[in-house]
Amino acid sequence: MFPSTMMDEELNLWDFLERAAELFPRKEVVSRLPTGEVHRTDYAGIHRRARRLMGGLKALGVGVGDRVATLAFNGFRHLEAYFAVPGMGAVLHTANPRLAPKEIAYILNHAEDKVLLFDPHLLSLVEALRPELKTVAHFVVLDGEAPEGYLAYEALLGEEVDPVRVPERAACGMAYTTGTTGLPKGVVYSHRALVLHSLSASLADGTALSERDVVLPVVPMFHVNAWCLPYAATLVGAKQVLPGPRLDPASLVELFDGEGVTFTAGVPTVWLALADHLEATGHRLKTLKRLVVGGSAAPKSLIARLERMGIEVRQGYGLTETSPVVVQNFTKSHLEGLSEEEKLSLKAKTGLPIPLVRLRVADEAGKPVPKDGKTLGEVQLRGPWITRGYYGNEAASQQALTPDGWFRTGDVAVWDEEGYLEIKDRLKDLIKSGGEWISSVDLENALMGHPGVKEAAVVAIPHPRWQERPLAVVVPRGERPKEEELREHLLRAGFARWQLPEAFVFVEEIPRTSAGKFLKRALRERYKDLFGGG
Repeated sequence: MFPSTMMDEELNLWDFLERAAELFPRKEVVSRLPTGEVHRTDYAGIHRRARRLMGGLKALGVGVGDRVATLAFNGFRHLEAYFAVPGMGAVLHTANPRLAPKEIAYILNHAEDKVLLFDPHLLSLVEALRPELKTVAHFVVLDGEAPEGYLAYEALLGEEVDPVRVPERAACGMAYTTGTTGLPKGVVYSHRALVLHSLSASLADGTALSERDVVLPVVPMFHVNAWCLPYAATLVGAKQVLPGPRLDPASLVELFDGEGVTFTAGVPTVWLALADHLEATGHRLKTLKRLVVGGSAAPKSLIARLERMGIEVRQGYGLTETSPVVVQNFTKSHLEGLSEEEKLSLKAKTGLPIPLVRLRVADEAGKPVPKDGKTLGEVQLRGPWITRGYYGNEAASQQALTPDGWFRTGDVAVWDEEGYLEIKDRLKDLIKSGGEWISSVDLENALMGHPGVKEAAVVAIPHPRWQERPLAVVVPRGERPKEEELREHLLRAGFARWQLPEAFVFVEEIPRTSAGKFLKRALRERYKDLFGGG
């Protein structure tokens, strides 16, 4: 090997905060606390307090490689932990407070967390969990006060200490899958992975973040690193607005306009509610320019509604196992001449792999399927921020990779001649009717384009003749639409008659996972005998 003359400098997340504090010390970090109070600080303050948090955690006995868990929404203290914990060589485990208590207890025990930081309004949850936790020695309330038996965050802050420089491949964070098909599985992130991920996802054809932006991540900081937005926004020196647990449309609009937000990101359910609110009130957001939607596919109709209001919508895709972002949608320059309807259809696709991610859509033998926009295959990935397995779970780790070392996402997709990926379904959610595959996602997105449908989830139900048939579970928008009207709508959208739902069920609410996705497992169980094929 011919050696280079480059410095051997290890990548480290702490350098993001160091840069922001040095170059943009007065840039604001605004938080709405669970009480509704708005708190203001800046990067200089976050940097100083993160160094004090390192000192406080060190006094509790936290060292390199120890796990520190959080049960918290988006706020300035959580942001301090985002940098302080990996900055001292420890591992930040962002646990999801929306999971069932037994699942939270399982993941905190499995990760062997030593300290738990949590929002004050989650005290009753933590009190219920506490007797089940085997390794947590210190419980810290993210507040200035704490009840007996708990530590107050503000009292924990100690003397400022210097960061610990660990190797770039050392662990810096942990997250667990939501456990929809079994016990949650842990993924461990490295400094190298998240630094490279933050850089790549922030390029102009991705989130296009810059110092001029005002970033409000609606995606929670306990959900796959908030898609790395707290790290990326700090890296570029953007103002951050952290909304806390209040994510209703009126509360978000208040922050969007009041703080001059230019960029935001979250799951489709949030943006469906926002679009409804803006249309009902006639209000138009003053400064919001760009919006990323991820977590599940955004209906084409939602993209059209938001873009009519002057907000550019970009889809994104990723998983807990991929840190998470691996695909983002933008329109290639030579496709700008497409008609508006063609552009909208392109925007409704999942997108293109971001730099440094290798992606293939492959058949069961691992051979890439044709780029014809029709042939289904599994999305498989390689890259510097893709997991090679699961923490403490050898069986799941062996199943995660193909024989030639690609990570199996479990998502089924097609890709076209331009390389645009279009997720069609999860492998477990595809509907096989009479030997032919039907995409539940395509049906859902088409149904949500009907003016009488607020939300729709489509699931496979056993059928005595056809093996499985699709069932549509619909939340009406106002007066309930007629079933035949919905079928005609789907036929006009290009579906064959055999692909149409066998039946429609109208409900007030569709159950969801902790990440805001439809909980299809619950729907399949609830309606499994509807067609007499169970």
